[in-house]
Amino acid sequence: MNTRHLYVALFALVATYGGAAAQQDPQQRIAAALDRARAGGLPVELLESKIAEGRAKGVAMDRIAFAVEQRATAMTRAAEVLAGALPGQAVAREDIAVGADALQAGVQEAALAHIAGTAGHERRTVAIAALAQLVAAGAVPAEALQRVKDAMARGDQALMNLPGMAGQAGGPPAGIPPAGRPAGTGRPPGAGPPGGSGGPPGGGS
Repeated sequence: MNTRHLYVALFALVATYGGAAAQQDPQQRIAAALDRARAGGLPVELLESKIAEGRAKGVAMDRIAFAVEQRATAMTRAAEVLAGALPGQAVAREDIAVGADALQAGVQEAALAHIAGTAGHERRTVAIAALAQLVAAGAVPAEALQRVKDAMARGDQALMNLPGMAGQAGGPPAGIPPAGRPAGTGRPPGAGPPGGSGGPPGGGS
């Protein structure tokens, strides 16, 4: 099975087990999410760091479980998009992390694929992270994509400056959505940089 088909299969598993998860306790849901991530060859440490951070901050286990499930789904989608945009290349864990951040912030899969396919290896992680940050901070996704493309054309320093121009004020604890706000809707305007270094805390994430 090639990489793309593996990620498609994992995504189907996530959907299949979604209903069963509602009948499990939080620890069982977390364990199931980790097992599915391992089966799909995803970097499980990105989910484990989310769990550890949530526990350290005293977040309720049901919210941690929900955030881990959402993050695992976003990582699966990101890995599939990146694999399609980079045929024949290995997908870096850092790119999966920031790709998941981007999708959870509201970036379209086509935009993620475009940046991944055109940024070049040395710029890819920063470019995807900048796109995620701009959208999370409230930029219209199409405008954010154009800003990242323009910055890439101007050079590395312009690209590095993009997240700072979006504003950085601290996002929700452990990437776990505040009570009353569903996951997967992105971070609120002014949120801090997405969790590209560990994925979790990424939005809804």
